[in-house]
Amino acid sequence: MKLGTLTAMFSNKPLKEVLRILRPLGLQTVELGTGNYPGNAHCNPKELLASKTKRDELLALLKSEGLEISALSCHGNALHPSKEFAKKSIATLNDTIILAEKLGVMTVIDFSGCPGADEKSTKPNWVTCAWPPDYLEILEWQWSKKVIPFWTKQAKFAANHGVRIAFEAHPGFVVYNPETLLKVRKECGKNIGANFDPSHFFWQGIEPVEAVRALGGDAIFHVHAKDTRVYEQNARVNGTLDTKHYGDEVHRAWIFRTVGYGHSLEWWKDFVSTLRMVGYDGVLSIEHEDSLMSGMEGLRKAAETLKQCLIFEKKTAMTWA
Repeated sequence: MKLGTLTAMFSNKPLKEVLRILRPLGLQTVELGTGNYPGNAHCNPKELLASKTKRDELLALLKSEGLEISALSCHGNALHPSKEFAKKSIATLNDTIILAEKLGVMTVIDFSGCPGADEKSTKPNWVTCAWPPDYLEILEWQWSKKVIPFWTKQAKFAANHGVRIAFEAHPGFVVYNPETLLKVRKECGKNIGANFDPSHFFWQGIEPVEAVRALGGDAIFHVHAKDTRVYEQNARVNGTLDTKHYGDEVHRAWIFRTVGYGHSLEWWKDFVSTLRMVGYDGVLSIEHEDSLMSGMEGLRKAAETLKQCLIFEKKTAMTWA
């Protein structure tokens, strides 16, 4: 396994400076944003696709720091009912796939997206209940008319470029849990898998270790290392579908936390061990979104915790069995 980080938290700094900041942490990989929600401060597809020299310089810079690219991230909403919004997300996704091929990066990370309720919609409509029956009708329309046709085509496009697409399951999008991730793989192809982020599962009441087992190693393409703390005194009253601002930490049912501040070291060791058990031996990429500490402190503490949990070396033969 390898330890890395998503550099989007340092979007206000040039990549060379970011790498100097990261150097003491002893990371092995970086995940670079290429546009849409993560921005493209450190990896602009238009510029890099237009210049082999710039691509070579980027790879040389990372190599000089002992780093490789774990994934290119372009989280957007390619299914957005706004044609303009969707067009931008799709263009960035396509450019990112082509760039990944040229950089020798296997994985592109995105959200599955969310359509509206029908062709007249202007905003996404995330269905969370089965009654009244209107909602099931919306869900059927979304999957049959939007999700399956689009992502079947995109999965083939990515495969033709030697790239796979990793969905980050997240509420608000059609793929938000293991069941919907497996559904999209079944319908659209095995070139779509998971960017497994346990923080998004905790607050839905999903146990990530069991979710890893349900998905299996073949369906997990990349992993984000981010924690969540559920505050039961709030969740027991109003549940975890919380729309209060992330900055209202005292009143929210849950908030994102740095690794180790939501769940114990023991839990993270079990999570890592289960990933290896099902066949995933790839990267855990730290994503800092902890509103209670600085980005640098959160990143440093996450790295320190994960170094105690990750299994870096290949397993040896069972001499005892």
